[in-house]
Amino acid sequence: MTTTRKHTALPKAKILIEALPWLTRHHGKIVVIKFGGNAMVDGELKAAFAQDVVFLRHAGLKPVVVHGGGPQISAALDRHGIVSEFKAGLRVTTEDAMDVVRMVLAGQVQRELVGLLNQHGPLAVGLTGEDAHTITATKHLPEIDGELVDIGRVGEITEIDTGAIEALLADGRIPVVSSIARSQDDGHVYNVNADTAAAALAAALGAETLMVLTDVEGLYEDWPRSDEVISRLTATQLEKLLPELSSGMVPKMQGCLYAVRNGVQTARVIDGRVQHSILLEIFTDEGIGTMVVPDEPAKEAQ
Repeated sequence: MTTTRKHTALPKAKILIEALPWLTRHHGKIVVIKFGGNAMVDGELKAAFAQDVVFLRHAGLKPVVVHGGGPQISAALDRHGIVSEFKAGLRVTTEDAMDVVRMVLAGQVQRELVGLLNQHGPLAVGLTGEDAHTITATKHLPEIDGELVDIGRVGEITEIDTGAIEALLADGRIPVVSSIARSQDDGHVYNVNADTAAAALAAALGAETLMVLTDVEGLYEDWPRSDEVISRLTATQLEKLLPELSSGMVPKMQGCLYAVRNGVQTARVIDGRVQHSILLEIFTDEGIGTMVVPDEPAKEAQ
């Protein structure tokens, strides 16, 4: 009996010990996680995501979760008889649509995520970018065919105030932030891209890592000719690739680029369809996505 128990327990101990260098390296560090894609709509993946985030918190890291809610917003707009229209890859957001966006993000998606996290203890606190001036934005006018186009209440982030988030982290809480911003100039609110918001928050918080959950394995080397994933690339290498990327990957990779150019040590795009992908990425050698790192500092002339 004793022998059997020893054998079954040993692999578990080895796995825990393997995580030790990473636990040491990441202890006390802030990690910003952009929650999205399939992980957001599949029940099992949602539960696994919540477990991962709580695990990070108990392992001594300081996770901050940022979310959008594309599929949920589209479904709610349909129910309200509002047509979803996209220009330059962004949702055209009228005043009526903005009311629905705000309701869905802060009242539905965020509440559900906070509830999942809080099954494990009194940890998560939800806020939107409006709270305590966390995210401030002005109107974003994308350029289409050389002309600036008005797409409604879509914001471009101008300022981040990390005070509320830092207070929550200092109190041992897990902030869950909805990607809505207060307006810098007209008293309204803006819908902001959640990838962009996560990157801006990661930089402002001095996070060690930005993690963006997606529905692909990572950044592909030569898609669609090859499904080989690039496991690591520098900021400059990524910048060269940006014009060739699919429209869905552009804000994610631009966010990663912004983060590592503004003090974040690593930015990673990981496959949110894999259960516990966050733990695999942070605590093992077999990183499962694409990691972006800052450029090597230029060597000074001798």
